[in-house]
Amino acid sequence: MFNAQAISLKPITADSSTVVIKESISDALHEFKSLSHKEKRDRILEAKKALKDFKKNKSSDGNTILLCILAILLPPLAVYLKEGAINSKFWISLLLTLLFFLPGVIYALLVVLNAA
Repeated sequence: MFNAQAISLKPITADSSTVVIKESISDALHEFKSLSHKEKRDRILEAKKALKDFKKNKSSDGNTILLCILAILLPPLAVYLKEGAINSKFWISLLLTLLFFLPGVIYALLVVLNAA
């Protein structure tokens, strides 16, 4: 879907950086407007998927530490906050926590630290 030949790379100089950026943006907009409806939709979907993957893979050390503490205290809640939805990992964590607390904590820590 991505056409590498359609993009032209221009070196940016310190003197005319704003002019080059404006030209690059206008070239990209012109190229995008010249695409068919299906190609536009595909590019938008690719961009949304890339943004979603970026947000999902972006991790903060502070959040990870807090999720680890929460995984020890309330394992299913930590899994829910990490996953962002109630899914199979949440239900497994809830079941393990209700049956035996320690396996629930271990599983939640594995999920929070991206090992599961």
